[in-house]
Amino acid sequence: MKVLIIGGSACGAKAAARLSRVAPKAKITILERGEDISYASCGFPFFIGGEVKNRSGLTNVGFGPKRDADYFGNLLYTTVLTGHEALSIDREKKKVKVRILATGKTKAFSYDKLILATGAAPIHPNVPGLEKSLNGVFTLSSLKDNFAIDEYITSQKPQKAVIVGSGLIGIEMAEALKHRGLDVTMIDALPLPLMSVAGEEFGLFVKKELEKNGVRFYGSEKLIGVKSDGERALSVVTDKRESGADFVLLSIGVAPNIGLGRDAGLAVGKKGLLAGQFLQTNDPDIYAGGDCAESLDAVTGKSRWQPMGSTANRHGRVIADHIAGASEERNVLSDGKFGGVEGTAIVRVFDLCLGKAGLSLSEAKEAGYEAVDVLTSNPDILSFMPGSTQMFIRLVADKATRRVLGARILGPVGQGRVDKRLDVVATATFGALTVDDLSDVDLAYAPPFSTALDPLTHAANTLRNKIDERLTSCSPKELKKRYDDGDSNFVILDVRNAKELETSGKLRGDIINIPLVALKECVEREPGLLPKNKDIIIVCRAGVRAWSAYSILARAGYKRHRTIVLEGGMSAWGYETALS
Repeated sequence: MKVLIIGGSACGAKAAARLSRVAPKAKITILERGEDISYASCGFPFFIGGEVKNRSGLTNVGFGPKRDADYFGNLLYTTVLTGHEALSIDREKKKVKVRILATGKTKAFSYDKLILATGAAPIHPNVPGLEKSLNGVFTLSSLKDNFAIDEYITSQKPQKAVIVGSGLIGIEMAEALKHRGLDVTMIDALPLPLMSVAGEEFGLFVKKELEKNGVRFYGSEKLIGVKSDGERALSVVTDKRESGADFVLLSIGVAPNIGLGRDAGLAVGKKGLLAGQFLQTNDPDIYAGGDCAESLDAVTGKSRWQPMGSTANRHGRVIADHIAGASEERNVLSDGKFGGVEGTAIVRVFDLCLGKAGLSLSEAKEAGYEAVDVLTSNPDILSFMPGSTQMFIRLVADKATRRVLGARILGPVGQGRVDKRLDVVATATFGALTVDDLSDVDLAYAPPFSTALDPLTHAANTLRNKIDERLTSCSPKELKKRYDDGDSNFVILDVRNAKELETSGKLRGDIINIPLVALKECVEREPGLLPKNKDIIIVCRAGVRAWSAYSILARAGYKRHRTIVLEGGMSAWGYETALS
């Protein structure tokens, strides 16, 4: 069986490696347009920032050799041809026309099974100043890009960097460039950084963390152009400002390379090539995987494009197993279907860690769920342990079925690990667990690692209370909207003590401050102390005391639907406060 793979990065290389093991009689060939294959592109920012000290860490296997043509040929029985650009696919004759870049000559390669692993390319904005290549203007996609940026910083010693775009790579590069001593400005068309992962509330914390570490962030700004002296970048211009720059990183996203497949008549989804449960396209002899392909969303069951290295590697394995099942080694197809993606992503932002798995509230509602969510704030590890700090979890579930649909998690880098909780959420959404299941999972506990009830357990329990209408709450974003709308039909009951108000500020508006320890006596002594014709929004530091106050007011006759806990308390309030 001739297996032809177009693209030698994550998906293509993984498929070849797996095929060499499970289909030993297959003749495997990789065609790669560029010069390099099988490199760790997700590690680029950490190399540029100096955390990865050796270039070989990005290109070599753990036991030493470089993952190049010789390695694939000698150990994985795969022919690798770099500098070979696929031009067209003849599906009827099962041939691919290829240009050999070194000579300009063309050649046809035949196949029995074809794997399209053509990846994605950085989006290059069409604005004045970027019509031609400029010194100091970069994208970060290939190994060549990575080393070019490192060399430019080392040799040219730029002082001012502007990053256009604040996605995962943009955020990681902001930290990397700060580590290299550059003055960094970040601009984005969206109002806050990392909006697709963070959402508004957590985006406020990301913005503050960037600014705390010397990165200026300007949101809701449209890129107008790049000024230069004709050869070298001088500044970046938006509709609101001009920022001097001798280093510019264009990091506004990537677009899947679908032209080859689309021109051959393969089905295309909203962005990528459509691939089924075994990553087959509408032509059963052609597979598509990695950043060029859409595949199943494990939560919604719909097609989804998720350009991630982890996804590409999973795709490569499934494709290889399915092809092996169709080869002479086996007489049945593999039943190892691709289980789907969940939009799982995680990123470090200096001393913060942010992750998302599954659906946000808005995504869940758009998908047709009767979605409900809650924001909780709990210590990441027991509060008496050194370094304990808050972890924020926004958990989403379907009210009708109680199924966990997803979560966003924000917390510190290190001991109270965000990734651990995120992986539990990803497992819960993949396995269609309910919030009741999630609250009952026997998660690991010891004081250096967690609280007795894990922060994720607290989040599940709080969401159960909300679904079961034992708790009425509002998010910081919902309260902010009431402020912005000029709503006067609420008062703030702040149950923190006087010292907390002095040191951490308070919310705006009509505020009544009664520490929790005095609340029961106060409402019993003065039944009219709190208005019963307005909503009472209860605030504390993290939400625990507010929940206790909620119970006290319920016993005193206040209506539950008008007694509202501010989710996450003041620790989760990323908006402006009124200083006490």
